[in-house]
Parts: sequence; structure tokens; C-alpha cells
Amino acid sequence: MSEQTKSPEQEVELNEEFEQMQAEVEAAEKAAEQVDGEEMSPEAEIALLHSELEAAKQTINDQKDSVVRAAADVENMRRRAAQDVEKAHKFALEKFANELLPVIDNLERAIEFSDKENDQLKPVLEGIEMTVKSFNDAVSKFGVEIVNPQGEQFNPEFHQAMSIQPSNDVAPNTVLAVMQKGYTLNGRLLRPAMVMVSKEAE
Repeated sequence: MSEQTKSPEQEVELNEEFEQMQAEVEAAEKAAEQVDGEEMSPEAEIALLHSELEAAKQTINDQKDSVVRAAADVENMRRRAAQDVEKAHKFALEKFANELLPVIDNLERAIEFSDKENDQLKPVLEGIEMTVKSFNDAVSKFGVEIVNPQGEQFNPEFHQAMSIQPSNDVAPNTVLAVMQKGYTLNGRLLRPAMVMVSKEAE
């Protein structure tokens, strides 16, 4: 029998082998399709969707935090700008007020060292006193206040001690004398008061 001629039994066997091979190929193709198409069970698909939802929520929260921080930065900048404008308004006269203080000092010295018993000088002294009062009234309208701590407790924030004097009459650290008045502008010190301070007598 030649190789070209096969018995019926051989043909049946060949057909069975071919069908088996074809089944194996189809099974392999189906498995590949499942992997490529990512076919999943409902539970796996729910888990995947849940993880994607959590990732989206985290992204939203991160963006929300960024917006809140940006809004806080803008509010802080606005507040600082408002404070700067307020300070500029309150203390714009600081330099001008400092220039006026020596003028007031000189007028007060003129009153202090003048001959008050001289009748001819009394009208002049009254005029100077009225001028000093007008000066003080005018500057007080713009927030300038006098620091005259005679008899008060010494305060290093507003007073400058020029000398210390022992005394049994007052408590230690009391201002015994004011050598030069101080001034503030809206609560900020323009010039400290120069004072003599008491200490406990030995």
C-alpha cells in the first residue's frame, strides 16, 4: 500500500487529531480574548470602579485644599494691605509732628524762665501761653498726646531716666521731675519724656 492511500481507520484517526487540535486553538484564542478584553467578574469590576471613585475623590479633595489655601493667602494679603494703609493714615504726620516739638519746647521754656513778676511782660507771657495751648490743641486733633508723667510710676516704654534721686517721700521708681515732656502719635512714641526717677534712700 502506497503512502497516498490510507485506510478508513487512519482517516478517522487523522480527523480526530485535527478536531482536537482545532478545539485547543479555539480555547487558546478564547483565553487570549479574555485577557486582551479584560473580561472580569462583577466583583472585580465593582472593586475597580470603587478604586477609581476613591482616586477621583482624593483628586477633588486635593484641589479643594489648594483653593482654600489660595483663598487664605488672598485674604492675608488683603488684610496686610489694609493694615499698611491704616498705618500710613495714622502715622503720616509723624515726621511733621517731630518738627513741631522743638517749637513747643521753646515756647514752654520762654514761659518757664521769664520774669513772671514783671508787669510789662505779663501780656507777652499770656500770649505765649495761649500760643502753646493752641499748638497742643491743634496737634491733639491729629492724635498727638503729651507724656507728662510727674508723680507717676516710671515706665521705660515712654520715659527716659536722666538721673536717679534717693527719696523717702515717694515710692522707688517714681518720677520726681520731668525735664522734658514726651509725646505720642496715636499711641506710638514720638519722643520719650526725660525724667528724674526716685530710688529708696539709704
